Amino acid sequence: MKKVIIIGAGISGLTAAVYARRSGFEVVVLEKAGNPGGVSTSWSRKGYTFEGGVHWLIGAKEDLPLHAVWKETGALQENNPVYFKDPIYTLMDDAGLMPLQRNLKGLEVNGLRDKLALASLRFHLACFHHFHPPIMDMPGLKSRYPRGFHPMEFVRMLPAVILTPFLMMESATGYVRRFKNPRIRALLGAVVDPSINALSFIYTLSTFSAGDSGYPQGGSLQMAQNMADCLTSLGGEIRYHTPALSLAREGDKVLVQTASETLQADAVIISMDARKAIDKLFGEPLQERWAQRMRQHLKTTQCMFIGLGIKADLSAYPRSMQLVLQRPFTVAGITYKTLVVNNYAKESNYAPLGCTVLTCLLHGDSYAYWAAAKADGSYATKKQETIALLIDRLADRIPEVKTTVEVTDMATPLTYERYCDTFQGSYMSHWEAGKRVPHAPIRFAPGIYFTGQRVSYSGGLPPAAETGHRTAQTLCKDFGVEFVSR
Repeated sequence: MKKVIIIGAGISGLTAAVYARRSGFEVVVLEKAGNPGGVSTSWSRKGYTFEGGVHWLIGAKEDLPLHAVWKETGALQENNPVYFKDPIYTLMDDAGLMPLQRNLKGLEVNGLRDKLALASLRFHLACFHHFHPPIMDMPGLKSRYPRGFHPMEFVRMLPAVILTPFLMMESATGYVRRFKNPRIRALLGAVVDPSINALSFIYTLSTFSAGDSGYPQGGSLQMAQNMADCLTSLGGEIRYHTPALSLAREGDKVLVQTASETLQADAVIISMDARKAIDKLFGEPLQERWAQRMRQHLKTTQCMFIGLGIKADLSAYPRSMQLVLQRPFTVAGITYKTLVVNNYAKESNYAPLGCTVLTCLLHGDSYAYWAAAKADGSYATKKQETIALLIDRLADRIPEVKTTVEVTDMATPLTYERYCDTFQGSYMSHWEAGKRVPHAPIRFAPGIYFTGQRVSYSGGLPPAAETGHRTAQTLCKDFGVEFVSR
């Protein structure tokens, strides 16, 4: 039995680990934190659970190839059934409420310009309804349960393939500006970070309009724990609070150094942030061309996460809201005129009876701001000031917030860096309009592999699962082992 060590128990690392174990490898996962999931995580404070990871799951629809991966890795089970929310978001502004439904009905479309823009949007979404990550066997792989790619799948995906290069050249903000109505612009701006490209916006929204992208009950931790339990039930091992400090090849083996011992394996899969790994994991920083491109050109998607425990029942408010602020505010040099707020009042076990959890993501490059605050001793104070600002602005739209907040918590990019060891505390690579995202190779050297968010374009749960699946197949092919998926 060949032994593989996987560095990182994030979604990609667990995906690779489950498939490697099913295929007969001895599997040991080293995880820095005390729980699985990586940046796809949630945590509890005084009886309130703050969901900091999954907000929707692409591949939740049962007839999609990616759904098979979620089932095979144990991510989706009877203990976390999927809820398909509709509307996706609801705009709240001075004019009232406007929903973004999966079928796009309810949008206030008046005038020729907006009618044409809506027709164009519907067409583009329809083109992507059959687009999905190519979950299939790689050439030359011996697979016990072969998974191919039928020619008709490519035919159905062809419209999306043709549109892709054009959407890559436009920003999500530019695409949304095709609409004249500022309310529609604000509502569509809730779907993704507006600064990334229009391809990400169209693909994400198309998954909703095609009936996919549901929320697995229990969120990130339930899903990640399911995967961890699946691995251990197969005989795999996860060592928590055990970061890998370095690795090196010695003959036909790979040595991994932890704080307490040197582990030996036939192969290592690096599921930690590759941008961090190229500088800290190999003794000397890697100088390969792809590594240099990553250092020079990688841009990160960061956020400030704020969770509020509210001693009030807010179930009368929408589950996901795009609030147009009456009074914009500025944090870390970034001005926020709108806020995406997730309301967990209707989710069980997120808050005490009669109470509610609200969460908010403030996107933008704030790493340098918080690093400077940490250095000068103002970090904790600025976090509290930011939370107070947010509560003050939220109260304009949700008056109950003003006097009923009993628990607060905030994660900055430094928080994600500390717990997940991600570069600049990012949760994915930033895919700008007209730009390519530098990425690591799946197979770096004999017996050394990469997987995860820096191996594929952008990031998120679909690339995590897809790259984990692909890395496990590459491992099996290299070692002449039959790939077993279930």
